[in-house]
Amino acid sequence: MSMRRKAFAVHLLTATGAVFAMLAMLAAVKADWELMWLWLVVAFAVDGIDGPLARRFDVGTNAPEYDGVLMDLIIDYLTYVFIPAFALFASGLLPGWTGWIAIIVITYASVVYFADTRMKTRDYSFLGFPGCWNMAVLVFFALEPNFWIILACVGLLAVAMFLPLKFVHPVRTARWRAVTLPVALLWVGFAIWAAAIEFDPSSWAGWALALASLYLVLAGIAQQAIYGPDG
Repeated sequence: MSMRRKAFAVHLLTATGAVFAMLAMLAAVKADWELMWLWLVVAFAVDGIDGPLARRFDVGTNAPEYDGVLMDLIIDYLTYVFIPAFALFASGLLPGWTGWIAIIVITYASVVYFADTRMKTRDYSFLGFPGCWNMAVLVFFALEPNFWIILACVGLLAVAMFLPLKFVHPVRTARWRAVTLPVALLWVGFAIWAAAIEFDPSSWAGWALALASLYLVLAGIAQQAIYGPDG
């Protein structure tokens, strides 16, 4: 297979994320939360694979007719922001006005952040919380904390999107990647486990998922504190 065809195949792989997003949304409309999260985890896995493949086959040079970055951003907004926000609103975890506040804050702040050309740092981390609401909302589903705790977390993460704080990319950030990448893979496993057991509160899958998410959220901030803003 020629390099051009391989590069084009990577674009096609990226595009499957839109299909998984639709399958997740259809499950969410039926309140089949476990199936919805499983489809979102599949989309997350594709998102983790297509980036390295795009760089390996240099899609910008070998298949420049399609903008893989734009395609990725569209799918990320659906799977990381829009569908998780809908799930948080429709699940009943946030009653009444609190649900409206959360979905407005999440969707509005995220679309502004996704359009920010400064969102990547020199070490390929993210500047500001990168809108990974799928991670946060999945933890809410697994642990079912008090709605005030959920609302506070939504507010803090939304503000963190626009602060000069670093958040690691599990694949591209070289520093601590030997730890970060395995933790990201464990996060996928814990997410599948939690959804497969229908978020059973007696299982420790939810707490394991929360710990993995906490590391992924705080690793970049820790690096910034230890090595400085450019470290």
